Amino acid sequence: MDTSAPELQVMAPRTNWSRRGFVMTSLASGFAAAAGPLSAEMITTDTSGLAAGEVKVPTADGAIPAYRAMPDSGGPFPTVLVIQEVLGVHEHIKDLCRRFGKLGYYAIAPALYARQGDPSKYTDLPKLITDIVAKVPTAEVMSDLDATAAYAKSTGKADTARLGVTGFCWGGFATWMYAAHNPNLKAAVAWYGPDRQITALVPQNPADVAAQIKCPVLALYGGQDPSIPKETIEKRQAACTAAGHVCEYKIYPDAPHGFNADYRPSYRAADAKDGWALMLAWFRKYGAA
Repeated sequence: MDTSAPELQVMAPRTNWSRRGFVMTSLASGFAAAAGPLSAEMITTDTSGLAAGEVKVPTADGAIPAYRAMPDSGGPFPTVLVIQEVLGVHEHIKDLCRRFGKLGYYAIAPALYARQGDPSKYTDLPKLITDIVAKVPTAEVMSDLDATAAYAKSTGKADTARLGVTGFCWGGFATWMYAAHNPNLKAAVAWYGPDRQITALVPQNPADVAAQIKCPVLALYGGQDPSIPKETIEKRQAACTAAGHVCEYKIYPDAPHGFNADYRPSYRAADAKDGWALMLAWFRKYGAA
């Protein structure tokens, strides 16, 4: 665990769902087994000039592990919450935090399945979704992201008046939901993020909350992603703009789901580079940089 910066204990507000205890108390190393063979195009960002490593985020019922990266001097820095893929906070998500850190951000990715299970142990993605992902309440995710922002602020290194959020795959869904939840957000960027099956734990999808978003949202999609049909994209956009909010989207026609995941065959370098630049410009434009 990195201890290069003071980490104060800040308790998140209490919540009203039942508690189960914690399965994960620290982050897994490397990549999730379900990711499959690693791509030769995989990007690895070093920690030179960074304070980077695992931290513990206090929540209403204990603490969840998170990965944090920021410049090793100066601050406070603009803050970005990085929401994990369906595979959890594995090496790719940690690397994304380091990329933000190199750009002068305080980036932090909390392990949002910490109570339900360790996604790194699964080789079968459908089983991972059934055993863990489907059991994660949206309300719990929102509370844990609130706790993560509060923790970041408590360190004295994060300027949460310049707070942004971005998420990938499952995290793209969660980005939309958090944009409708936190009035302190300045900007949000959702990468892909299909709808989820509606249950008691997941009562809404992005289109259901798009009219309630609290900050400008940019959404990035792959045109060859069967999990997010064009009508789903348009439904989200229509609900958002009808309510007078700032929402934009871009579809990369030849890109599949996960086109920013440089460790997987789905990676499309040109589209990923363009999407990353659009995200940074969005953060700058709306005060999250």
